[in-house]
Amino acid sequence: MSSNRSLRYIPIIIAVSIIAGIVVGAFYSNHFSNNKLGIISTSSNKLNALLRIIDDQYVDTVDMEALVEDAMPQILGELDPHSSYIAAKDLEDITADLRGSFSGVGIQFTIQQDTIHVSNVIAGGPSEKVGLMAGDRIVEIDDSVFVGKIVTNSEAMKRLKGPKYSEVKLGVFRHGEKELLHFTIIRGDIPVKSVDASYMLNDKFGYIKINKFGETTYPEMLIALAKLHQDDCQGVVIDLRQNTGGYMGAAIQMVNEFLPKGRLIVYTEGRKSPREDYFSNGTGSSQDIPIIVLVDEGSASASEIFAGAIQDNDRGTIIGRRSFGKGLVQQPIDFSDGSAIRLTIARYYTPSGRCIQKPYNKGKDEVYEMDIITRYEHGEFFSQDSIKQDESHIYHTSLGRPVYGGGGIMPDIFVPQDTTGITSYFSMAVNRGLILQFAFQYTDQNRPTLQKYGTAEELLPYLKRQNLLEKFARFAESKGLKRRNILMYKSQKLFERSLYGNIIYNMLNMEEYLKYLNQSDATVLKALEVLESDQSFPSAPQQLLETNHERAKETTAKADSTRKKKSGCPPADEAFHCFA
Repeated sequence: MSSNRSLRYIPIIIAVSIIAGIVVGAFYSNHFSNNKLGIISTSSNKLNALLRIIDDQYVDTVDMEALVEDAMPQILGELDPHSSYIAAKDLEDITADLRGSFSGVGIQFTIQQDTIHVSNVIAGGPSEKVGLMAGDRIVEIDDSVFVGKIVTNSEAMKRLKGPKYSEVKLGVFRHGEKELLHFTIIRGDIPVKSVDASYMLNDKFGYIKINKFGETTYPEMLIALAKLHQDDCQGVVIDLRQNTGGYMGAAIQMVNEFLPKGRLIVYTEGRKSPREDYFSNGTGSSQDIPIIVLVDEGSASASEIFAGAIQDNDRGTIIGRRSFGKGLVQQPIDFSDGSAIRLTIARYYTPSGRCIQKPYNKGKDEVYEMDIITRYEHGEFFSQDSIKQDESHIYHTSLGRPVYGGGGIMPDIFVPQDTTGITSYFSMAVNRGLILQFAFQYTDQNRPTLQKYGTAEELLPYLKRQNLLEKFARFAESKGLKRRNILMYKSQKLFERSLYGNIIYNMLNMEEYLKYLNQSDATVLKALEVLESDQSFPSAPQQLLETNHERAKETTAKADSTRKKKSGCPPADEAFHCFA
């Protein structure tokens, strides 16, 4: 009998023990973890309680979903300049660019006079298949008139993009046709290229322009390099100017093509993210070819990983202006409603150990946002002596050359922004968008004639005979820009470069446009000069080489040790490597 009574108390004893354990555990976790768990729990409860109170008791009806959507970016905005919240409706557009494709109709367009003007039809895309042509005006979408103030870039893309295999009906006005043309287009995957151009600058040296680091960038670069190698390329210029970055994994894979085995490419480290090193694996196809990397104030994130790895390993020469200075790694975290956050979890460091993240206060402070303008006003774009670097922390490349962190990649050779010929008349024409408007209008009105020319080299002589500057001056005056002959002819070369370039772009493609611009681009010309002089591989005095001999051996040993744990490069789409 007593035995049965004892068994009845066992569940009670177990329950009391569990409760006691929870209490003791909570006590120790709070007191020995600086109360962080308690603080987080209390704060989240306060937020939830606040939302419930507002929903139950506030004087007016509140859209609670909208309130939360507005609060999310505010909370993340208190952390750093790059942690961010992405609403579900925006996530597809943001990720499509780096994914390498989106679903749409396959056109490039501009909005002129409140109407969609088709400037280009993507080869092989859905629009080309049904007969849409450059020069067409889209005036109806899905049987509704789409002209006037409602026509904006965002609204046009919203209506033209859509799920793959879905239909969209377009009403199109075409020159020479009396009636409106109607097309039913089945949306499909539209490729978004990362490599804008790949061609030979002369008979010896090649050029590759990369606009971002996405999922398809690495294979695109391999194709570009193979194309140049077929043309007996003896040196390559990689243009990363205005490349704002993308996936860290893509940058690692790409720079791996140029480095010998065992070279540190980049490493990451954060409060909750242990240091992780990434080394070259020796499989690169272009380990010996001379390389020049072009950067400017618009080169950020993955661009700086690429340039930093080339510079710190003394593999090539960096030419241009100081890069943006973004050294924070964002991890994407998705929510069930389709929204996501990009949370900063680590910093990345170049092989020499420098973090190129420029200084910032917590949150998205105005000083950080205005940094590029501050650099311009300070004169950094025009004089190397105006660049402020933190020289209190000196780092060294593999050959012992000094480099500095704390604010972007400083190029080995500085090329100032060219201000020759800039006048107030030219600046007003640019700022009001008049050059772009005129170039599009001229292209549109002369498309049948311009179509006779297949390359920039063929089209340029024709354009030079058309007295475009005079025609532009009359156009600009009709738009309210008073004619100023002295200033106009002082800026003649700039006007002609912009007018010719934009017409070439409208009629041909980005590669032909860059071919034309690069003929007079001071940074590209400096890169060619360095390649011709065979000085693309940096050198150092003998004493520096001797000083760094032991350090180099230590780095190699470390690389060998790390490679046993990790082989090759991480996949480009690995979530951890996503940059905002």
